[in-house]
Amino acid sequence: MNNFTAEDTLIIVGLVIAYIVFTSWLTYRLRSKNTGDFMEGSRAMPAFLVGILLMSEYIGAKSTIGTAQAAFEHGIAASWSVIGAAIGFPIFGFVLVKRIYNTRKITISGAIAEKYGTSTKNIISIIMIYALLLVNVGNYVSGAAAISTILKINLPVAALITAVVSTFYFVFGGMKGVAWVTLLHSILKYVGILIIMGFALYETGGFTPMIQHMPDFYWTWDGDLGASTIFAWLIGTVGSIFCTQFVIQAISSTKDVKTAKRSTMIAFFFCLPIGLAIAVIGVAAKFLHPEISSLYAMPIFLQDMNPWLAGLVTTALVASIFVSVSTVALAISSLVVKDFYVPYYKPTQEQEFKATRWISLLIGFVPLIFVLVVPEVLKLSFFTRAIRLSISVVAVIAFYAPFFKSARGANAGLIGACVVTSVWYLLGDPFGINNMYIALITPAVIMAIDYLIPNKNDRKNTTPAENNGV
Repeated sequence: MNNFTAEDTLIIVGLVIAYIVFTSWLTYRLRSKNTGDFMEGSRAMPAFLVGILLMSEYIGAKSTIGTAQAAFEHGIAASWSVIGAAIGFPIFGFVLVKRIYNTRKITISGAIAEKYGTSTKNIISIIMIYALLLVNVGNYVSGAAAISTILKINLPVAALITAVVSTFYFVFGGMKGVAWVTLLHSILKYVGILIIMGFALYETGGFTPMIQHMPDFYWTWDGDLGASTIFAWLIGTVGSIFCTQFVIQAISSTKDVKTAKRSTMIAFFFCLPIGLAIAVIGVAAKFLHPEISSLYAMPIFLQDMNPWLAGLVTTALVASIFVSVSTVALAISSLVVKDFYVPYYKPTQEQEFKATRWISLLIGFVPLIFVLVVPEVLKLSFFTRAIRLSISVVAVIAFYAPFFKSARGANAGLIGACVVTSVWYLLGDPFGINNMYIALITPAVIMAIDYLIPNKNDRKNTTPAENNGV
């Protein structure tokens, strides 16, 4: 393994800085100029662009570095963490896109509120904001780890760089600016990952030496993870797609339902190969550098590259970090503004736009507190998917079970699932039952029990025509 000279490091840092400056300028040029641009891109974005946005939501900093890390430890089966997204997007397009799009809402809480009312909307928003903040803490930790390793700076400084640049992107860009800059980020990220995979296979001499000398489980479909864990990953990933705020916001930015559905298929075609490529990188790192910490399974290959190529790939990794943070932070901002600020203050459009930017600025820096104080929060990544999965269960019931109208049941299901899943996770998944299964079953069971208990409020909320059996 080589060490970069001062000149090599200068080349790499220079390329990264040049890219940041260029994309910051581009973001400012494409900046959102009103609330419609900021929240939904004025519902004019093409399917290809939205498909890239959907893909970028699930192949960001944690997916690239995290999946390579998991593959280093568990084998090629780690690719299921990304393949789950590839499977989930077409299912989402078939099952929920039309129903959510037709509500004309840009938040999952707003869409479900059409059925269950304001109290349910607020509960969903709070749970989703909580989950997404944890997601971004994970993005900041993994992003800072990559940047600090590559640029030879300490973790707090790397985290601050991540916060400043990413916050600039989404505070000024909004959905409109983030969308087009994310296209550039995603192309670079995709090319960068393929370059790393090609370089890794060159270093290993291809697949044959790895297959011959590594334990067999590194090349089986379930590795040493087991079918139960992989199935839980699939359930959690697919379920989280159904209700993740940025996904809802992205499909709402298209011009019609047909375009929205097409974007989910585009996301499928981009997610599938990149998931496999990232896993191959992790396995190759284990073969070549078994002594390193698994966290560095992807960045380790940069050390042996030509500095110009390493600079390109480093920039690609940095781009994936900025994509992840920007899209999640934009989603949190939308929930806070649309579900709490607007209903409470009833601002003018100009006031709403200004407040959105200030709220977004705050949201961009809040995760820094937890990155520096509680860096192990990164381990909660799949737990946040479990929490979002429970919201998806309620969403599916809302759209496909018209006979179930109980806001009480929906609220109890959401709160109960959040509490029970959290406790189950903290107990270390007792009896070997993954918390994903708990998140899947709990809201449905609670809502079914509620359905069997008479609810006077539901009777009061029916229309006179319904009361008369018309």
